Amino acid sequence: MQATPLPAPSDTPSRKKRLELDDDLDTECSIRKRARSGPQPQPPPFPLPLSPPPAPDRAPAVATGSRLGPYVLLEPEEGGRVYRALHCPTGTEYTCKVYPAREALAVLEPYARLPPHEHVARPAQVMAGTQLLYTFFSRTHGDMHSLVRSRRRVPEPEAAALFRQMAAALAHCHQHGLVLRDLKLCRFVFRDSERTKLVLENLEDACVLTGPDDSLWDKHACPAYVGPEILSSRASYSGKAADIWSLGVALFTMLAGHYPFQDSEPALLFGKIRRGAFALPEGLSAAARCLVRCLLRREPTERLTATGILLHPWLREDRVPSAPSQSHLWEADQVVPDGWGLEEAEEEEGEREVDLYG
Repeated sequence: MQATPLPAPSDTPSRKKRLELDDDLDTECSIRKRARSGPQPQPPPFPLPLSPPPAPDRAPAVATGSRLGPYVLLEPEEGGRVYRALHCPTGTEYTCKVYPAREALAVLEPYARLPPHEHVARPAQVMAGTQLLYTFFSRTHGDMHSLVRSRRRVPEPEAAALFRQMAAALAHCHQHGLVLRDLKLCRFVFRDSERTKLVLENLEDACVLTGPDDSLWDKHACPAYVGPEILSSRASYSGKAADIWSLGVALFTMLAGHYPFQDSEPALLFGKIRRGAFALPEGLSAAARCLVRCLLRREPTERLTATGILLHPWLREDRVPSAPSQSHLWEADQVVPDGWGLEEAEEEEGEREVDLYG
C-alpha cells in the first residue's frame, strides 16, 4: 500500500463530538473550537517516524491479528478504536490507537507543536494508510482515576508527588500553546508498575492556539470537571483557566476520594458548579487546602497559572509535612464510583449514554 502525505486543508473535518451543556445533558463528549478569523499557520513537520503499513486497509474496521509492519494487532479495547499491539522483533507490547486518515492533521498537529516532555506521552511510531492512521504508544500500568477509585483517598505526600507531575505536564502544554480541555484523572497514566511515574496519556482533544489569546467558544468538558465559566452565558472563556479548574477537581478528588461537585441530576450538578461551593474534608494540611482553593475559584482570573502551581509550597519536594487533624470520610460523601463512572462513560456519534450519573 502506498503511503499518502498528511493533508493540511483548512477545512479538515473534526473528529470531536458535540456537547451541549444544557439542563438535560447526560453525556460526556467533545466539540471543536470555532475557527478564528484570519489565515491559520500550518503546523511544522511532524517529528515522529511516519511510514505506511504494508497491509491494505480497505475497510475502516481493523481485524484482530492484522500485521502492520513489525506489529501485530491483538484484541481491541475501548470499543474497537484502541488495540493491544505486539512488536514482533522485540516482543514488546504497545497500545495502538486507530483514526480515520482524514483526521491525521487534527491528531498529529498537537505533537508537532509540543516539544518532548517526560510527563507527556508521545507515539513511538505513526503509520499512515489511505484510510486509516495508526499511532503506537508504550503500554501503561493503569491510570489515576482507577487508583483513586480503588484507594478512595491518596495520602498527602503521595498525592503531592503525583500531582506535581500532572501540573508539570499541564504547564508544559500551556507554555507551548496547547489547551487540553478534556482534562481529568483518567488521562494521567502510570508508566511504571510501582505507580509512581505519571504521563499525560495523549493529546486528544487538545486545542492548538494560534497566538497568545487562549479564548475558546466551545462547550467542551467532562461534566464532573467542567468549569463554571463554561456553564455560564459568556460568549467565550479562557481555555487555560478552564484547564486549571479541571486540574483542581482532580486534586480535590485525589485528596477527598470523591468529586467536589456531584449529583444524580445534571441540572443540580451544574447548579452546584456554577455556585462553586464545596467542602474540603477534615484532616488536610493547610497547604493542601490552600492549593485546592487557589484552583477551584469561580473567577477564572483568580486561579493560579499552571507554572504558578509548581511554585506552591505544597508541591515543594523538601517541604515539612504538617500534622493533619483527626478525620474520617463523611458517610454522606459520594465517592468515586466503581465500574463505569463519569470519566469512563463515552457517547458515540448520534447516541446518548444512559445512567451516566448512576
